[in-house]
Amino acid sequence: MKVADIDWDNWQPEVTATLLFVIKQNQILLIRKKRGLGAGKVNGPGGHIEAGETPLACAIRETQEELLITPLDVEARGELFFHAEDMPRIHGFVFTATDYAGTPTETPEAIPLWFPIDAIPFDEMWDDDRLWLPAVIQGDTVQGRFTFVEEHMLDHEITIRTAADNG
Repeated sequence: MKVADIDWDNWQPEVTATLLFVIKQNQILLIRKKRGLGAGKVNGPGGHIEAGETPLACAIRETQEELLITPLDVEARGELFFHAEDMPRIHGFVFTATDYAGTPTETPEAIPLWFPIDAIPFDEMWDDDRLWLPAVIQGDTVQGRFTFVEEHMLDHEITIRTAADNG
């Protein structure tokens, strides 16, 4: 299924969620997800936005719950739309943080993992991450639409606004 085949004007997500990436001293804090959608994969901490919660508040709460840290200097970095027939349709909000309070700690949800920016384990992540995460790390803003089946990306469309464009 191609991105162009989806009626995005009438598309409705089944899940609205967040991802947050702490980027500090040329390293990125990722997690190995222990349960739920994507269990076993490496990603940023994040999860479902609760009723009445803003995406920013969710990103901070989920990072606190999954790693026992509070991200600081959090900035919005984009929106991602995932369409799949065999998984929930997801509208995701992406954030970065340049610092945090606390100590990254393993929880029932996640194992914290630090990686150098130039050694991110994309082969252990969702297929789409390699397409947009490098731009986010550079301070750019992304908007992406993706189609998936059986956890594999079929097609994508990404718009990147560079940090210079963002003002």
